[in-house]
Parts: sequence; structure tokens; C-alpha cells
Amino acid sequence: MYGTRGAGARVATAAAVGAALLLAGCSSSGGGGEEEKGGSGGRVTQQPKASDPFWVNPDGNAARQVTAYEKAGRRAEADRIRKIAEQPTGEWIGPENPEAEARGFTEAAEKADRTALLVLYNIPHRDCGQFSQGGAADGNAYRAWIDGVARGIGDRHTTVVLEPDAVLHMVDGCTPDQFHEERYDLLKGAITTLKALPNTKVYLDAGNAGWQHPDEIFEPLQQAGVDRADGFAVNVSNFYSTKDSIAYGKQLSAKVGGKHFVIDTSRNGNGPYTDGDPQQRWCNPPGRALGEAPTTKTADPLVDAYLWVKRPGESDGTCKGGPKAGQWWAEYALKLAEAGN
Repeated sequence: MYGTRGAGARVATAAAVGAALLLAGCSSSGGGGEEEKGGSGGRVTQQPKASDPFWVNPDGNAARQVTAYEKAGRRAEADRIRKIAEQPTGEWIGPENPEAEARGFTEAAEKADRTALLVLYNIPHRDCGQFSQGGAADGNAYRAWIDGVARGIGDRHTTVVLEPDAVLHMVDGCTPDQFHEERYDLLKGAITTLKALPNTKVYLDAGNAGWQHPDEIFEPLQQAGVDRADGFAVNVSNFYSTKDSIAYGKQLSAKVGGKHFVIDTSRNGNGPYTDGDPQQRWCNPPGRALGEAPTTKTADPLVDAYLWVKRPGESDGTCKGGPKAGQWWAEYALKLAEAGN
């Protein structure tokens, strides 16, 4: 289904840590926010705000793994996983408690004087029945979910990556035609709702450099309301190089009014996997590496940020020995960190 065309599998996992963050994250030290200490995540350090204004979760899976390795005396492994734990990564809002989770993450980020990075991935008929299938039951449920996210964000500084694959899967035929009209309306409505917030930026997912040509997707992006957003996102959960992603994004930007974009660099250090079944290359490929660290100081003025949207170490799905999509996989995380920068 995906091959070079899909952005890969991902799943909202924030529900698993939302309750902990409401306690640990929101009670973290404030002030300048240079350091945070989560209850079970050990000590992690916020990156310098001038180059990387996004919030590091002190109680994420990677931070907890660091603590577990340190307690076991496995210092070398702890140091490798710390490369992941000390970088800001996307928080994928779950379906059940969007307002509470969005509030928990954004309040924790505000206390650290940082910007929260949220990923919204709950569109109806999500992922075409693949590893991350699901989503809201219908359009009204999705609108209510978006409203909950917006209430949770409030006036706090937040960057949102909106609905990975939602536009792409209409273009590639994965999402049946009868769902297209509603999906376009839902995406436009979500952008409008989120952009009504005073300090929220929104980037609509726009595929990746391995997916055909920007000519195939720019009109659907326009129909989905990219003109109302701050821009678009490329390479979410995928592995294409930053150089190729910039080239793809610039071609696409020229077709959608010069919109800026962000790039997911979380696992693109060695570029895409080119062996094995072409339809499964995106799923837990071996030999990959961490990419450029998140930053707003990028190689091109059209690129607003390099982001770690996909959380390194969380599985793409039950392929190549991996657990379910979104579950932490320490073995894979260690390999990414060992090969990464």
C-alpha cells in the first residue's frame, strides 16, 4: 500500500502518558525552564530556546528507558537512548481525552517556557485499514474532538502537525472517493478552529519526497485549506533525507502560494531503506539513524523547523519483528541512536 507513496504508520500514544504528565509534567520546575525532572523519567535538559524552542517531555518513553538502563547499570545503553530523550518530540493526542491531554502537554511546555509540539491523527477512516487504522467514528465526532483539543491548548504556544496521510491517501486512492468531500471539510474546519487560537501554528501534512511529484498533491492541499494554515509538513514518520525533503517542499511551496513548511528529521539520518519488499520499506526498516536535531535554524528560509514528529524508538507496526504501531521498542531505539548523530 505505501511503498514510496505513504508516509508510514503512526499511532496516537499520548493517552498512555497523559495522566502522568498532568502530575509530573505540569509540576516540573518553571522559571527559565532550562532543566526539568520527571518522576520516572530521570533528569533531562531542555535544548537552548533560541535554536530549539520546543518542549522536551521529561516523562516520555525514552526518558523512562534511560532511567531503567541507569538503574540496571547499563550506562552505555542509557547514554545512547539519552540522545532521543533529550530532544523534543511530537505528542500524539489520543482519541479519548483530547482536552485533558492537550492541556497537560501545553501547560507543561508553558511552565518550561517552551512551545508544545502536538500531532493530531484522528481523521475518520484513518490509515485505510493499515497498522494505524481507526480514527473518529464520524465527522461530528471528529469536530468535537478538534474542539476539545482547541480548548486544551487555549492561549498557550503550540505547533500542530495536522493529520498525517489524510490528504495523501485521498490522492493515492487509498481513501475511497465517498469520504473525500467530508474529509476536505473536516480538515478545513480543523485548521480554522486551531488558527482561531492566538498562539497556535498549524502545518498540514503533505506527504514525502518519495511520493511522485508535487503536481499530484498541491490542489488537494489547497482544497483542504492549506492557505488558512501556517504551512505544511513533509516526511512525517518517513526516512527521506533532509536535502530531498527540502527540494520536495520547495517545489510544493511554489504551487501553494509560497507557504513555509516543516520537516520530520527524526529518523532520516541514513535516508530511506531501499531493500526488501517495496511495499514494506517504510515499516521499521533496519539500518536507519537519527537525523538532524529539532531546530528552527534550518538550511532554507522556507523551512520553519526540523522537527521530530515521529518519536524515535516507537514502532511503525507489526512488521520486521516490531510491536504494534506506536509502542516503544527499545531494541530499535538503540540501533537508531547508535547510528545517529
